[in-house]
Amino acid sequence: MEKGLDRRCLRKDAENLVPVPYTELRGMFWRYDTNRDGKLSRKELKAAFNYLGASIPCWRAHRALKHADDDGDGYISEEEVDKLINYAVKCGYIVN
Repeated sequence: MEKGLDRRCLRKDAENLVPVPYTELRGMFWRYDTNRDGKLSRKELKAAFNYLGASIPCWRAHRALKHADDDGDGYISEEEVDKLINYAVKCGYIVN
């Protein structure tokens, strides 16, 4: 397996599922840092989970903060983003 790929994180490519580079999923979340403060707020997480196809993105953003916000400040920082990505993968989200 190629470095930087997680076999649990897949996307549809035509009719096949192919691995998505970790950096692509990471970059997808950071695209939603709309105010460019280096942190993901609940609102920004909601938009990201909406893009990923969550049926209730507000609830998913809340749960993501519970899983990844180690310091309890209400934001996902650069140091916490790995936990956010692991949470999204565990929940079965894929990048389209």
